[in-house]
Amino acid sequence: MDPVLLYALVGCLVVIVVTWALGLLTGEHSWVDRIWSIVPIPYVAWFAWQTGFADTRLVVMTLLVLAWGVRLTFNFARKGGYAKGGEDYRWPVLRARMPRWQWEIFALLFIAGFQNVLLLLITLPAWAALEGATTRPEGGVPFGALDAIATVLFVLFLIGETIADEQQWRFHREKKARLARGETVDPPFLTTGLFAWSRHPNFFCEQAQWVCLCLFAVSATGTVGAWVIGAVILVGLFQGSTNFTEELTRSKYPSYAEYQKRVSRLLPLPPRA
Repeated sequence: MDPVLLYALVGCLVVIVVTWALGLLTGEHSWVDRIWSIVPIPYVAWFAWQTGFADTRLVVMTLLVLAWGVRLTFNFARKGGYAKGGEDYRWPVLRARMPRWQWEIFALLFIAGFQNVLLLLITLPAWAALEGATTRPEGGVPFGALDAIATVLFVLFLIGETIADEQQWRFHREKKARLARGETVDPPFLTTGLFAWSRHPNFFCEQAQWVCLCLFAVSATGTVGAWVIGAVILVGLFQGSTNFTEELTRSKYPSYAEYQKRVSRLLPLPPRA
């Protein structure tokens, strides 16, 4: 195995052990959620560092992932994700549905194990770009049109996710204030702005950014390799996560079913009549 990739894998294993142990010690299992926006940055930077940050493509990839991570960390922090007791609301629901032994296995294999492996997998396009830069003659394929397209798309999706999260943040702040004043909030979930075109525009933009990262690897290698598996799994994971999120929302707000009929699930589209 490539030593560069091996060191990244060792780092991933260390993070798995640490997050699993913290879950056992604290009784909270959102430690991977808390590092989700942080861990991919050093992975991509590690691959870029192998060229002394001299490869334009890898530097751009690192800066884009850094911007992604800073934005997502800020949004997660302001929602209380790093505060004590800031466990994701879905984990207690799942925990209540499982026997204790089953939950502990799930916590090790999926929450700590699978998710941390996925965080490494989604950064493998940077490793592929490194391979293209170091194994091909004359430093590999130079930064070109496909890289420029990937950069523009990544930034656009980053802006889209920022807008969606900001709209959601403002809605929930206003909702909380209105409920505290004894007012009725109808509908009790966000249906305006980007959320009039997609029920989860932030989820869509999040997935799209990692697909864009794969375009850099395509540009560097001239092909689609096994490194695309991270983006594919991420998209699949979001499908299951979105299903569970919507199940909980629909059970809490019956009117959500009507919203589901009118508005696209992920891909932004004009609302149906």
